[in-house]
Parts: sequence; structure tokens; C-alpha cells
Amino acid sequence: MFGVPAAHQTRMIDFLLLPEFSMMAFTASVEPLRAANQLSGRPLYAWRSLSLTGDPVSASNGVVVHPAGGIDDAGPGATLFVCAGLRAERIRDKALFARLRELSRMGVGLGAVCTGALVLARAGLLDGYNCTIHWEHVEGFAEEFPELKITATLFEIDRDRYTCSGGTAPLDMMINGIARDHGEELAVAVAELLLHNLVRHPHDTQRMPVQHRTGISHPKLLAVIAHMEAYIESPVPLRNLATDAGLSPRQLERLFREKMGKTPSRYYLELRLQRARLLLLQTTMPILQIAVACGFTSASHFARCYSELFGHAPRIERARAARVPGLESEPGDALAMEA
Repeated sequence: MFGVPAAHQTRMIDFLLLPEFSMMAFTASVEPLRAANQLSGRPLYAWRSLSLTGDPVSASNGVVVHPAGGIDDAGPGATLFVCAGLRAERIRDKALFARLRELSRMGVGLGAVCTGALVLARAGLLDGYNCTIHWEHVEGFAEEFPELKITATLFEIDRDRYTCSGGTAPLDMMINGIARDHGEELAVAVAELLLHNLVRHPHDTQRMPVQHRTGISHPKLLAVIAHMEAYIESPVPLRNLATDAGLSPRQLERLFREKMGKTPSRYYLELRLQRARLLLLQTTMPILQIAVACGFTSASHFARCYSELFGHAPRIERARAARVPGLESEPGDALAMEA
């Protein structure tokens, strides 16, 4: 999986931890490797954490990691995974991008977990590759990089590029890699040791089915909600949604009031506004662009609807996100934050 060496050799993996990286995604990447070594009785894998400069780096949960070195210590003989999390959409560090491109030219395999795919994409290192990212960021990612082959899968392995959606998905990706490297029997043993009873496949979807997320089971209502989620930018008229589901508009209205406690038009509006909130928090897209991406024809209408649901304007939402403690860029920070 990671540039397979001879069977008796230890495979080295570097994890580049960027400020506010996801601790869950990082540990879910490392623990399967540790378990593989434990169960096999051999050092199949070795790993180390790196930061940009070699200095301690804080995860999004506040835990500080003291790395083994800096990104300049990375090089041939190891695969490098970029571990990011909050505020990755603001990373504009040209020196980091140049170093990643240099490592690629040296033949280093490159991977990313959670929002680390944004960093690889900005460095131009995902061009021509299938890639994925956490579902919260898929739309903003696609807006910024429309030419990329972006999926909403758990993880993508395309030649020497490994991208993963985050959360516990790196667990599945690493177990998949262990199976490729050392066989299914060891991979299953690793999963059992970690109490990971259902190992997911690369192209399993990230999000739970609509039925599980909403708690409803009416098949026609589920079909309408799925249709709404698929058409955020260009909302489908309710009469069309009803017809496609084999319902009359009146039946659709009754079903939504009975099962969801609101009208279908209200549900659809709130769905679009929730998506807009994610884009405000997770991307640097202009507010007008977000409004259009969520099916609003004017910024004023978007702002009015947003304020009604959340109690404040979109610009306030973005300003509040920028002021979250621990997220502001510091003078001299190695990450260049976009204004």
C-alpha cells in the first residue's frame, strides 16, 4: 500500500501534524499500525510525528504533541500523511506547498486525513488523482478545485496518493492497507483487537443513510429528503418532488407535518441554510457565492432567512468563527492565513 518494501523490512510512515489537526483522525491512523506490530510480533510498521518546524503542535482538542522532527526531516523511504483539521481552508503556506512538491519529486508517497486533502490540492498534488475529504468540506473543496476528481467516499487510494475523510475513517484505510501488505488474516485480527467489528470498504459512503439520520422509515418521504439533499444549489419545486415520489402536493405536505413537524418548504429551506452554515464555517468562499451555492438568488434574501433561523447574519457567523479561541493566526506563525 505504502510503496511496498521487501516483506522483512519495516515500512516507515510520517505524519505531518498541522495546527488544529484532528486528534481522532491521527490516532485512528496510528493505532492499526501499532496493533499490526503487536499481533505479528514483528516491526511491520514504524511511524513518527512531524510538525512544520519541529516545535510542539496543538490538536483541535487542545492536546499538545511533541513531534520527532520537522517537515525538513521527511524524505525518501517513508510515506507522508498530512494531518489537518480546523481552519485548514485558510492554509496558504507557499513554503509548505513547495516542500510537499519536492517530496513528491523525490518519490515520496503522499497522503492526507480529514482536511489534509486541501493542503495537497493547494500544492497541486492531487491533479489527476481520485481524492476525498470529510463530507462537511466536500462542497467547498469542489468549489475551489472543480477540476479534481472528488468523491464522498471514506477513503481513496490512487497510485501513490492516499486521501481519507477523517474521524474514524483512517482506521478503515489503514486496516485496508494492512490487508494489502500482509494479508486479510492479520487485518481482521487488527480490527478485532481494536473492537472495530465492521471494517468499511474504500467506496462506502461517509454519511449514515437518511433513514438513520432522520429516524423515519416512510420510503416515499425518505426519497423526497434524499432528493432535497442532492439539489441544494438548484432547489427542485415541491410539486416536482411530490410527483417524483408518487405523491400529491397535499400528501407531501401532510407527511412532512406528521413525520418532521414542519412543512416541506420549511424543511428544504432549513436544509439549505444548514449547508450554508457549514460553508461559512469551513471555507473562505465569499458570502454571495455561498448564497448562490445554496439556492438563494440574492444576498439580502439569504441574509434574512439565515438571521431568522440562526439569530444572526451570515457575516456575524463567519466573524465568530474567526474569533474562536486557539484558531487565530499568531504573528510569525508558519501557516500563512488568508485574510
